[in-house]
Amino acid sequence: MGAPPLATPQTTADSEVRNRSGGVQSLDRAFALLEIMADAGGEISLSQLAGSSGLPLPTIHRIIRTLVGNGYVRQLPSRRYALGPRLIGLGESASRMLGTWARPHLAELVEQLGETANLAMLDGDKVVYVAQVPSPHAMRMFTEVGRRVLPHSAGVGKALLAQLPENEALATVRRTGMPAATDRTITTHDEFATELDRIRERGYAIDDGEQEIGVRCLAVPVRGGPAMMAVSISGPEARVSWDFVERAAPIVQRSAASLAVDLNNQS
Repeated sequence: MGAPPLATPQTTADSEVRNRSGGVQSLDRAFALLEIMADAGGEISLSQLAGSSGLPLPTIHRIIRTLVGNGYVRQLPSRRYALGPRLIGLGESASRMLGTWARPHLAELVEQLGETANLAMLDGDKVVYVAQVPSPHAMRMFTEVGRRVLPHSAGVGKALLAQLPENEALATVRRTGMPAATDRTITTHDEFATELDRIRERGYAIDDGEQEIGVRCLAVPVRGGPAMMAVSISGPEARVSWDFVERAAPIVQRSAASLAVDLNNQS
């Protein structure tokens, strides 16, 4: 059975091009095709690109050939196309800039709440931390920027997966597996689906010692931003009490909304 189109006619590459005034059409089309590939999980066929973009196959083939020649796309033995290795360097540079733009928001959270603030992104099936401002306390949570973790046990991972349709979120944890980092880690698909429903209802995720014993984390998705991101506050359970969580949740939500606006203004 063939895969369904990844975009509706209203969101084709040509309509994107028409909405970008003053641009170079071939560049607009190339970027639109790369975005379609990314939305498809990084791998796609020419026929799927045609169905999703609305562009004629000869045009797609010409653009893809140029992208392959420059290392931004690669052709697989199956004759499908995948995102290429040269995009990795661009992504790393963009992540560093993202951290620079996010740091003032994270610093403000630390000033208001006194605990370590993080920004993380969904990168494939894992979560990568792209920025952090540490707590001033001697005992504090520290996560190395660039660290990649499985999403099911991390507050930021759960906040991110809750933004996906349930079938996509569960497909992600089926691919990664759900190993127990602690005795509190959620390790079954049914329980995880219930947890995602709770997150969607209340608007934030909690890691209650599920990734590291004695650490509690509150995470909020950055809705409306240019990529799937989440902001979190984390610290020892003794300080990050349930009363703290209730007080902190709206503060972190406002910070995430402000960060989304700032990032969109940068784009």
